[in-house]
Amino acid sequence: MASKSFKATRSNLSTSSDAAESHKPPLPPSVTFGRRTSSGRYISYSRDDLDSELGSSDFMNYTVHIPPTPDNQPMDPSISQKVEEQYVSNSLFTGGFNSVTRAHLMDKVIESEASHPQMAGAKGSSCAIPGCDAKVMSDERGVDILPCECDFKICRDCYIDAVKSGGGICPGCKEPYKNTELDEVAVDSGRPLPLPPPGTMSKMERRLSLMKSTKSVLMRSQTGDFDHNRWLFETRGTYGYGNAIWPSDGGFGNGNDEEVGGPKELMNKPWRPLTRKLKIPAAVISPYRLLILVRIVILALFLEWRVRHPNNDAIWLWGMSVVCEIWFAFSWLLDQLPKLCPINRATDLNVLKDKFETPSPSNPTGKSDLPGVDVFVSTADPEKEPPLVTANTILSILAADYPVEKLSCYVSDDGGALLTFEAMAEAASFANVWVPFCRKHGVEPRNPESYFNLKRDPYKNKVKPDFVKDRRRVKREYDEFKVRINSLPDSIRRRSDAYHAREEIKAMKLQKQHKDDEPVESVKIAKATWMADGTHWPGTWLNSAPEHSRGDHAGIIQVMLKPPSDEPLLGTVDDTKIMDFTDVDIRLPLLVYVSREKRPGYDHNKKAGAMNALVRASAIMSNGPFILNLDCDHYIYNSQAMREGMCFMMDRGGDRLCYVQFPQRFEGIDPSDRYANHNTVFFDVNMRALDGLMGPVYVGTGCLFRRIALYGFDPLRAKENHPGCCSCCFSRRKKHSSIANTPEENRALRMGDYDDEEMNLSLLPKKFGNSTFLIDSIPVTEFQGRPLADHPAVKNGRPPGALTIPRELLDASTVAEAISVISCWYEDKTEWGNRVGWIYGSVTEDVVTGYRMHNRGWKSVYCVTKRDAFRGTAPINLTDRLHQVLRWATGSVEIFFSRNNALLASTRMKFLQRIAYLNVGIYPFTSIFLIVYCFLPALSLFSGQFIVQTLNVTFLAYLLIITLTLCLLAVLEIKWSGIELEEWWRNEQFWLIGGTSAHLAAVLQGLLKVIAGIEISFTLTSKSGGDDVDDEFADLYVVKWTSLMIPPITIMMVNLIAIAVGFSRTIYSVIPQWSRLLGGVFFSFWVLAHLYPFAKGLMGRRGRTPTIVFVWSGLIAITISLLWVAINPPSGTNQIGGSFQFP
Repeated sequence: MASKSFKATRSNLSTSSDAAESHKPPLPPSVTFGRRTSSGRYISYSRDDLDSELGSSDFMNYTVHIPPTPDNQPMDPSISQKVEEQYVSNSLFTGGFNSVTRAHLMDKVIESEASHPQMAGAKGSSCAIPGCDAKVMSDERGVDILPCECDFKICRDCYIDAVKSGGGICPGCKEPYKNTELDEVAVDSGRPLPLPPPGTMSKMERRLSLMKSTKSVLMRSQTGDFDHNRWLFETRGTYGYGNAIWPSDGGFGNGNDEEVGGPKELMNKPWRPLTRKLKIPAAVISPYRLLILVRIVILALFLEWRVRHPNNDAIWLWGMSVVCEIWFAFSWLLDQLPKLCPINRATDLNVLKDKFETPSPSNPTGKSDLPGVDVFVSTADPEKEPPLVTANTILSILAADYPVEKLSCYVSDDGGALLTFEAMAEAASFANVWVPFCRKHGVEPRNPESYFNLKRDPYKNKVKPDFVKDRRRVKREYDEFKVRINSLPDSIRRRSDAYHAREEIKAMKLQKQHKDDEPVESVKIAKATWMADGTHWPGTWLNSAPEHSRGDHAGIIQVMLKPPSDEPLLGTVDDTKIMDFTDVDIRLPLLVYVSREKRPGYDHNKKAGAMNALVRASAIMSNGPFILNLDCDHYIYNSQAMREGMCFMMDRGGDRLCYVQFPQRFEGIDPSDRYANHNTVFFDVNMRALDGLMGPVYVGTGCLFRRIALYGFDPLRAKENHPGCCSCCFSRRKKHSSIANTPEENRALRMGDYDDEEMNLSLLPKKFGNSTFLIDSIPVTEFQGRPLADHPAVKNGRPPGALTIPRELLDASTVAEAISVISCWYEDKTEWGNRVGWIYGSVTEDVVTGYRMHNRGWKSVYCVTKRDAFRGTAPINLTDRLHQVLRWATGSVEIFFSRNNALLASTRMKFLQRIAYLNVGIYPFTSIFLIVYCFLPALSLFSGQFIVQTLNVTFLAYLLIITLTLCLLAVLEIKWSGIELEEWWRNEQFWLIGGTSAHLAAVLQGLLKVIAGIEISFTLTSKSGGDDVDDEFADLYVVKWTSLMIPPITIMMVNLIAIAVGFSRTIYSVIPQWSRLLGGVFFSFWVLAHLYPFAKGLMGRRGRTPTIVFVWSGLIAITISLLWVAINPPSGTNQIGGSFQFP
């Protein structure tokens, strides 16, 4: 295997696509790869042989496979797999457009020493070959793997050279190696070689063999170790428990329980659902629906009365008010109609465990049969998103209560910063202590920062005697971890300065050698950013340079924690360990750092582009059928959150769910929640109501996706309910007329709904790109994401036990392929961002992505857990909050003016769901009418008129009924949603604050983009705290000026002055018009009451506002009021207050 090639698939990248546009450089005809060892030498790899490594005939034609028996126990392939994966985890892979993909073997990733054997740069023995400084191969516990009985220490590369080029002679004892199959088995996927070995079998066929098997998956080996009971079972031995329930041919394949022989008490257990609906009590929901109907009728009658009774004395005032009121009624209707069918849901984790993790005839070992989950964490700027926050999020993921071998975490660093890279490495190192501690003592939450800041008793319900000691030790380790994280910026800067000075000295010495007596000029070398192992960082440098800036750097992938072993790895008694983890699983999930390639001239599509890069990279490296998307500041608060979401995905009908959305919960919010940061009305009222339709909207984080839905496919069995809907790619019974009439963005791919339908893979490269690795993974992830076929009613299920096999080998060629799919050119002329993955073209890509899925017929569910699933942070500063709302509202305006407008939705979307999405795009336009209506009371007081001719009984009765129905609806919403009245009122207040500021700006920016083509740019919401470290809510009192504050300030000032003017006019008028004054003053107070939190935010911290501000405010208000009365005095007099003359 000396010439072992990376298993890449883009040898002819330009064969299936046209030449690039003239403004972009041409695509390279081929890509070559190289590996840099720690000693500095580069080893190049050929891309000519693109066949699968398992299909290579140089050794497989001579393989003799002896079936395993008690006397023949083959070598454990897991050890060789660990060797290859150890090499991968110790290498930093870089590459991209017009560049060589390199695997840079790193001695260390961080300054401190890595202790966990899964971690990149883990400590180990050095190779004994002279001139080689690589690390010796090791197993999952970090114990050296020595292939010769003489215990000669040798690294992977030198061992391969000795086997292939040195005749298999040990360099130490000069004796032949007794076992030279180490590297050959390493290319296998962890399973025994098939018999007979098909020489042309591709990786795609190997993967699909799981799905096409007609035998029970019990025939597959779980590990390389011989299991006597399984041997008897699989060979239908003459005795043993397995023989009694041997399944007949075809058993488990299609969920036909009756085809399985054996004890019926084992196979015919009562089928139990994983989830159930909890309906709202009729005593609450029936009056709620009746009140909605009553209010609709009252609003219609009121508006009809308002139109028929104009105010002829102030027709302009009447006209503006009527137009605004009609719009408000329409907007309320859009918001209220989707709330007609709210529901609650509950999950049963005990049933999930019984079905997927309990020994059964199809899973004798009780190994987890749950599907894999890939968790995505996105970050872009370590200055605005502190690395400590991101590191805590990652630690909560690594410690989640989910099968370790099924969990993978991918961190997207869109800034390509070394600070984020080393912070992630530090988090991986600290996880060696934190994760086993969480598993041993069952602590919650599993975010160390939140856990150690809990204000409740940490020792409550902890029964293990060593908990107090362990907690103190972990707390001390965490404090040291925080010090290391916080000192990373200075550490990186000092290290880079030191290496830069060394490079300058070397350059000067070299210059002196070439110029003996000539004066030496100062040498200028680009100031690079250096990694801990003394090499250049391939990403963004602290001092930007060509190919090392935020928008111009290579793609980077680093496996921080290599894939865990397939079987539990229990801790042992070791005096060197700081804690006793005996009988605790010390394995850690796969952790991968990803920074996609960025080059000038390419549109990288911000967060949506980064998420799509993670989708492709993860499909090649782990291919979990489900994806959990988290922001860097949203951590797992409930360690069983993924199990809760999996209950919906694995339940009957779960194959039609595109995602499970969890509510967002926030920490660090001020107790009064001044700016409605908790947003409980949306998350507990609107989202629960949408759950009764086609499902909640996607809100950008805390969402468990079905990968195949992200790929743009139709839901399975779509033809049952929509026989006329066609796909653009496959299905034998297509109707071309339907395809022609379906908008391009609404067309979806189809997997093949029944067993007799196959996917047409030949059409996929045009949509997904030319990576055959990626295309091969699509049918596999669809199969693995199916529910269990454990009941006749479950259609398109998978056989129980199908996912208990080990994961495939993560080798260098796999990571090299992942590098190619995160390149900046990969998405050219594909469907990524258009119909596949996260959708481009909007700053709120989350809503658009969810809309596209619902538009294709998928459904989603809302999972509200008893213990919050995730928690995050939200900006409590007024300016930051307004800018956050501005971003959301701008995205909604973009949606309204795009092809994603709900008015253009397909027939698969339900009517009320379409209304909900229409409201998402329309609600910012309410700001225009809201601002006009907020000025109407002031205009009324200034002019002495009102919106109606007189305050008669009819108008007051309508006003009273509308107000009462609104209050009663609020009370009933509070009743069925569980929110509090104060939260509802805070939401109403911020609705007016946001509507008069951020929403108006969003409408203007959206119109500018549509009409003039002016793009909108947004900065990240800062996650940092205030200057006052002693005050948790210091940010709340920081006043940062923004132009968004101008409209609300103007509204407040005008209404205050108008109230003063109105009182002055009424008091000094000959015939006081108290009815008009009361109407104007009432509505002015209504506006000011809603703007009270905004005014409080302008005043800053209580007690710190200078007194002179209040004095001048009062003087200005009095002066303007007197000036108005003097300019327009009451009729019949020119005096104010008797004989006093205004100068």
